[in-house]
Amino acid sequence: MIVTLTVNPALDKTIELGEPLSHGAVRRATASHVQAAGKGVNVSRAIAAAGVPTLAVLPGASTDPLITALSSDKLAHRTLSITEPPRTNITLTDPDGTTTKINEPGPALTAQQLAELGGLVAEEAAGADWLVLAGSLPPSVPADFYAQLTAQLRTSLGGKCPKIAVDTSGAPLTELFAHSAQHIPDLIKPNAEELAELVGSFDEAALEGSIELATDCAKKPLETGIGAVLATLGAQGAAAGHQAGRLARIAHPDHPAQHGGGRRFLAGWLPAGRCCRGQRP
Repeated sequence: MIVTLTVNPALDKTIELGEPLSHGAVRRATASHVQAAGKGVNVSRAIAAAGVPTLAVLPGASTDPLITALSSDKLAHRTLSITEPPRTNITLTDPDGTTTKINEPGPALTAQQLAELGGLVAEEAAGADWLVLAGSLPPSVPADFYAQLTAQLRTSLGGKCPKIAVDTSGAPLTELFAHSAQHIPDLIKPNAEELAELVGSFDEAALEGSIELATDCAKKPLETGIGAVLATLGAQGAAAGHQAGRLARIAHPDHPAQHGGGRRFLAGWLPAGRCCRGQRP
């Protein structure tokens, strides 16, 4: 079983335009569709499509369109009821495929709600193979939420704690390495931009242009004791590294995971259980 947590789920609305987007102009849509999403939800969706048992944990009222959409999709989920509606993320697609994204910040969650959400995750994740903490955090949530939850679950669940993967960016990513070894997950899945952000040098283009440079940059998080780094590198494909070896390419640049899909790549990686917490000092 693979459990995912999406603290900041969203209704993803995609609008296809008949003409290129132009600032200040009126454009008519040729089509639109809405899907329940958020990074953890998307990981669960990909895992379920592969026939692997999964459960998506997220905040949301049972009457929210996002939650009813998950029920319609028959994606197993459990929710912490909140009164505020979920955010809506809008993608505008030009005829040539160019996209413009507008992401809302998400509803505020109180300290009590976060504690209850953590308890719900602990209940569902006990004995699971993996727990995936994925996506952005709403503005009200402390940046170290994923780090603190990782440590809390290891303390409270002990031997029943699953391996923990984190797929996020910005402060929630860097905070994973700002505390003790207990706060560091078993796996992170940065893209090139996030890996550059984490190591504090180079940039996205440089890492996407050189697998060797990406290898060197990945050494920094590996030196903290994390079990594995799974990186998607745009045109370079994807790469994975663990404490026992160097980062190496494991997907060709035209692999489907590189076209919409760090989450699909992560979903395909986890069932194999290719790294273990036992490697951490």
